[in-house]
Amino acid sequence: MGTVKREYGDSIRFRLLKWLHPLMMLAVFAGFCHLIYFPHYSVDFSWRVQFLIWISYLLINCNLEKTYHGLSIGLLRITELIYSQTLSSVISTGFMYLVFSLYKNHFLLFWPLLAILAVQFIFSAGWTLIANALYYHRYPAPKTALVYRKESDLYRIESIRYFHDHFDVRKTIENPDDDAAAILDQLKDVEVVIAAGINSELRNCIAKYCVESNITGYFVPHLGDIIMAGAEHMPTFGQPVMQVRRANVRNEYIAIKRFLDMLISFLGILIASPFMLATAIAIKAHDGGPVFYRQTRLTQNGRPFSILKFRSMKVDAEKDGVARLASENDQRITPVGKIIRAIRLDELPQLFNILIGDMSLVGPRPERPEIAAEYAQKLPEFSLRLQVKAGLTGMAQVYGRYNTEPYSKLQMDLMYINQMSLITDIKLLFYTVKILFVKESTGGIEEGQKNALLAGKKAKTERRSA
Repeated sequence: MGTVKREYGDSIRFRLLKWLHPLMMLAVFAGFCHLIYFPHYSVDFSWRVQFLIWISYLLINCNLEKTYHGLSIGLLRITELIYSQTLSSVISTGFMYLVFSLYKNHFLLFWPLLAILAVQFIFSAGWTLIANALYYHRYPAPKTALVYRKESDLYRIESIRYFHDHFDVRKTIENPDDDAAAILDQLKDVEVVIAAGINSELRNCIAKYCVESNITGYFVPHLGDIIMAGAEHMPTFGQPVMQVRRANVRNEYIAIKRFLDMLISFLGILIASPFMLATAIAIKAHDGGPVFYRQTRLTQNGRPFSILKFRSMKVDAEKDGVARLASENDQRITPVGKIIRAIRLDELPQLFNILIGDMSLVGPRPERPEIAAEYAQKLPEFSLRLQVKAGLTGMAQVYGRYNTEPYSKLQMDLMYINQMSLITDIKLLFYTVKILFVKESTGGIEEGQKNALLAGKKAKTERRSA
């Protein structure tokens, strides 16, 4: 009982520590408003109005930090935590700056806004370093065991090498046999188990053992697991039966989603038009070739459509007629193309595809028919992602990478299809803002590859030689 109380007390203390961060952001924002903005513009808000302003700021900031996992101490790297917190501050503080500017009918002084963001960044960095140190002082990296069937399964969980502070890997069990008792015996002295690729029977035994022994288990799901996760419980049979079928969303959701697609894409085209014009001029000035690039892609139910993008490669990039994804340091990419791909400007013309209904803002990324056919040869279930309309962003785009293998993309796309809703779409749209300047999310496939089926081969080779 004493242990439970102590852990509960730690939980309360860490919760209070997490609440301290948005309160610090609010204090910085409110302090600059009272010291500079309110006196300079002779603003004299009543205490009720100020209360609404500060509460609004706090709610916006808290929701953004929750969306971007900015306070997930112990789960994310320090740099990612600070980046998430900074992005939350930029959006929430920038939003309130626009509200105040609309109230005064002109833009307010800009330098105090930059000062607010600079001080908030310093406070965020300090808070993260202290909170991270306190967390790992109280909760050192747990003893961890990796259980996987083959090397490709280990590749799926190789990201743990980025989290050496989070997991202390003591054991690796490759291609375990069917003797569950022997495997469980090896897990007696660990606190965390991470499993990938093992058969369902062994995985179920390990999962039950984790629950019984108070061990934390992380399991990379099979495709069937994700399909079953979206199943509907049917109590009418007198048995715990689960019904599985194609994506079946409400007509109201489809109508609202289509309305928002048209509204946001139209506004996006208006707002982005200066950037689109500048990009078009830069592309044309570089080599005199066409500004736009049209390519056949697949959307809902396998229907082909012509996707529109800014051209980032040479005009004769595929003169050999072979469809291939962009690789790391791809010589076909122009200097202008490298810039617009890095900050996603090449994707902006797809707003026109969304406006006319070929795509949605959120959905599975549309693949080329040739590459989709290659994926389907190795992974027949790949067509399941075509149950819904293709999207500009989505779960696979946000949590995966350009070179993420198709099996993992399919899993993430099916996870999105299982939980499609306006709330999910809005969260993914906000999270997309976070990855716009994350280099890892735009990484190409390896040299010599045509698609992402062999992504990670280099990493595996390096691991063998290490």
